Amino acid sequence: MRIGRLTLAAAALLLMATAGVLAGTPLSQTERHALFSDAFEPRGAAPRPPVHRPGHEPPFGAFVGSWDRYIPQIGKYSQWLGNANLQVGHTYLAGNSWADIEGEPAVLGMWSQWRLADPSRLLVLGVPMLVPNEAQVPDGEVARLLGRGAHGDFDSHFVRLARRLVALGGADTVITLGWEMNGVTYTHRCKPDPTAWKAYWRRIVGVMRSVPGQRFRFDFAPNRGLDAVPWTKCYPGDDVVDIIGMDSYDQPAGSTFEDYVREPYGLQDQVEFAARRGKPVSYPEWGLFRNGDNPEFVRRMVDWMRTHDTAYQTVTDYCPHGFFQCPSNPRSTAVFKQLMSGSPGAPLVLPSTPAAPVVPVAPDPPTVPGRPALPGATASATAAASPSPSAAGTPSRR
Repeated sequence: MRIGRLTLAAAALLLMATAGVLAGTPLSQTERHALFSDAFEPRGAAPRPPVHRPGHEPPFGAFVGSWDRYIPQIGKYSQWLGNANLQVGHTYLAGNSWADIEGEPAVLGMWSQWRLADPSRLLVLGVPMLVPNEAQVPDGEVARLLGRGAHGDFDSHFVRLARRLVALGGADTVITLGWEMNGVTYTHRCKPDPTAWKAYWRRIVGVMRSVPGQRFRFDFAPNRGLDAVPWTKCYPGDDVVDIIGMDSYDQPAGSTFEDYVREPYGLQDQVEFAARRGKPVSYPEWGLFRNGDNPEFVRRMVDWMRTHDTAYQTVTDYCPHGFFQCPSNPRSTAVFKQLMSGSPGAPLVLPSTPAAPVVPVAPDPPTVPGRPALPGATASATAAASPSPSAAGTPSRR
């Protein structure tokens, strides 16, 4: 926020407001956005990038569970939608140990086989940045772990994951690294130290891109809206992000879809932020939640994804969020089936191989505390823009 030549009275008001924040005075989303964000110009103050696209079907799928045993559900889901072409398979690595982050070869192999069976398919893999990832680790410990990650202590785990994906046929996987980082649910959250978080993201992307044969795309996917920290404060830089995603559930209670579009750091801010950078958007997780069976949300969300530069979308399909596996949403299910049944999907244009690796990595580097940060992955290499109702409370994805 540029103060410039504010009058003394206006400056005093700003000081009072800031003092309220430091004292813990509750603020509205709009007030917090005004005080803490320097990422967006006020709407109408500057030319806004074009974001609308002609109606089209982006590649779509559904998250129906992790692990290889859920792969057959994709075919059943397709039949349920009148043999619609579900092109996107979405799963997550567990975050209980570093062995989980390196990926179970059998599971990665099964998903890669599913991907390779059809060149138009896309595999989306949620990769935690820290372990244990759902253990309510205190902020101080999170900050310490982020610092270690930025310093290179965990490089070897991500190198092994990248090598396994390439060897098993998943070289073009889309990786939702550290998803929902602006919230409070996961250990890989950003708020305890945004500078270290951004440096750590850059580090991970660098070491994974160093693996020969990889064509990974990295999807920066926060919660929609203002959560624990504006998501732009966590954005690690255009050179290490390929897709700007957003997890968008129908919450909080009483909100409308227009609220989700217009809220600070909401859907409109997402698509404009991406358009200014020449990047597509995605919706790795979306679905019903606090407002129950809400067919209007489903209709508007599908229309939104079809009229913006959406790389892919995957609905979260278990209760209370979805349709195929959740009989408690009959009206929304009817609308979803009407909109998606028989969809032929979309031609999938695969990107060229990403630029040269950000950092070189020796084979299977050991985990040694005190390793100096590598070029391109230091905290100073975070020249990024400085952003949801939280998805905290959604069931575990495993």
